[in-house]
Amino acid sequence: MNDNKPSLLIINTLLNVYKDHDPKWLGLRRPGSGMTVADLHVHTQRSDGTLSLDEVPAAARRGGLDAVAVTDHDRLSSDLDAPVTTREGVTVVHGIELRVDAGHQRLDLLGYGVSPTDALVAECERIQRNRAERGAAIVDCVEERLSVSLPIEPRPGLGRPHIARAIAEVSDYDVDGAFAHLIGDDCPCYVPRAVPAFERGRALLTEACGLVGLAHPLRYDDPESALALCDTLDAVERPYPYADDPDLSAVDRAIERHDLLVTGGSDAHDDRLGLAGLDSAQWERVRDALDVSPE
Repeated sequence: MNDNKPSLLIINTLLNVYKDHDPKWLGLRRPGSGMTVADLHVHTQRSDGTLSLDEVPAAARRGGLDAVAVTDHDRLSSDLDAPVTTREGVTVVHGIELRVDAGHQRLDLLGYGVSPTDALVAECERIQRNRAERGAAIVDCVEERLSVSLPIEPRPGLGRPHIARAIAEVSDYDVDGAFAHLIGDDCPCYVPRAVPAFERGRALLTEACGLVGLAHPLRYDDPESALALCDTLDAVERPYPYADDPDLSAVDRAIERHDLLVTGGSDAHDDRLGLAGLDSAQWERVRDALDVSPE
């Protein structure tokens, strides 16, 4: 017996452990594509994530990643002093996810390689004031409806996931139930936010970012209309951990029609980075567009 060969028992054990898991939960793309090396959709405590910025590199390495983009909701990272930096051997792209109003639906734009402008900073500050006011209104509604006191205070960066977690602490609702019955769209305690129009949001990001793309296009009520707006964008998010296995043909048509770069990411709000993202070839194209030299 060749002792250098792995034991068949070990191999079979590993296969039995992982055979029922979706590849994206193992940090891999689907069969036939490469390993995920870049997760370009990650949230931190600056908005509604659980990771601090200092914890992102270690989480990235656990996910087998070379690069991440920090894309907090409507908020810039004050601790990222360049469009792209390296932290503990991990490339960190300064990004932002900006909610915009496209008329009959609201969309999320992803800006990558941020060099903050006065206009974008001012708009983010306005949005954060509105977020705090909106958060206070949602909290008041939930507390009155459930006759509870939520362990949360309105603040910049406050989002509905924060409120949902607070509801789960003091009620019979879990986080999903809080969204489904209390604070989700069209629920009794939902309060809409004041967001910029699509054209204004796109212009603000175009001025401040190296790349601007559409986030998770198949999550919207009207994906085709959302994808049609990509004619004024640089990129679209294709790899994404949708709940089902959607038909991506409309996304692929938009990529070809508008000559878009492919971005992708896990939309991580916890420490599980790399559940979706770009393989090395895809990341290289984005990296080149951001004019980032490989380490």
